[in-house]
Amino acid sequence: MISRNLLVLPLAYGFMLSGCQSPADTAAADPVAAIEVAPVTTGNIDEKVTLYGAAEANGAGKYTLSAPMEALVQAVDAPVGTQVRRGQILVRLSPSPTARLDLVTASANANAADLAHARARRLRADGLVSDADVETARAAKQTADAARASLATRNGALVLRAPASGTVEIVGASAGELVAPGTTIVSLVKAGDLRARFGVDPAIARRIPQGSSVEITAAGSKTAFSVPILSVDSVVDPITKTASVYVQIPDESGVGAGESLTGRVLLGNIAGGMTIPYAALLDDGGQPFVFVIVQNIAMRRDIVAGPRTGDRISITSGLKPGERVATAGVTALEDGMKVRIQSAKK
Repeated sequence: MISRNLLVLPLAYGFMLSGCQSPADTAAADPVAAIEVAPVTTGNIDEKVTLYGAAEANGAGKYTLSAPMEALVQAVDAPVGTQVRRGQILVRLSPSPTARLDLVTASANANAADLAHARARRLRADGLVSDADVETARAAKQTADAARASLATRNGALVLRAPASGTVEIVGASAGELVAPGTTIVSLVKAGDLRARFGVDPAIARRIPQGSSVEITAAGSKTAFSVPILSVDSVVDPITKTASVYVQIPDESGVGAGESLTGRVLLGNIAGGMTIPYAALLDDGGQPFVFVIVQNIAMRRDIVAGPRTGDRISITSGLKPGERVATAGVTALEDGMKVRIQSAKK
């Protein structure tokens, strides 16, 4: 029979061992996050706003080329966005079967009218017809000749060329397509007549200083260029609910009509404002917050953020100058978590 005293001894020994563990051993089991920190600093802050828009043509600098007759689109030599020189071929057309038949018919009618007019003149010389008959034949001849010449001219105008140097804004037909007379085939924006329109919140539009410039970057480009603002239209668009900022696009920018653009405008300068690295900023359902590091403990702090400038963002409340905030490893942090600082960014 097993003695109860023998069972009690191992249990007692286990309790003795657990009691010998130090507080440091227990603390080592707590999670520790490796982070980087940066101080809250003060200084002057450039308040900038980002605008989104597109390049478009001024009304006076826009050319529209149409199909002179029913025609087939043979080739589009200058797609949308192509920069072209004056006289450069944009689109090649060819007469449709119906248009070719019209020209054949007009030529036959003109030949018949020529013969009729010549016959009327001979008969008048013989005294067999009156002057009125000759005049009628002459008028019919002129009408038929004019119809033939018009069709011949339109047949000869089936190669559409740029009336001025500029950028192709619209191509209204594709190769192989049958187009009716008068159909718009190409819209061309004259060089030097390209502008950009940016949508902007009406409240911000009223804050843009006179004489301001816009720093513009085209879609897919890393090169920015700066141009002065032409005008700010505070009238709100009923669809987008935005006001408008207009600028002139320089030819050397390489921007084409219809191209998407991003702009940055300086609204003002905030003196003595607090800033932190943008990387420190987190969001919880619309509430911005950061982790302030106090004695190697991460403490969540809700803040009110202001405008962003480059890789820093201004803070209007919630922090004090000199406090340290986590800037790297922040997504792994929780309120009250212990941290190990890898490096400090000044």
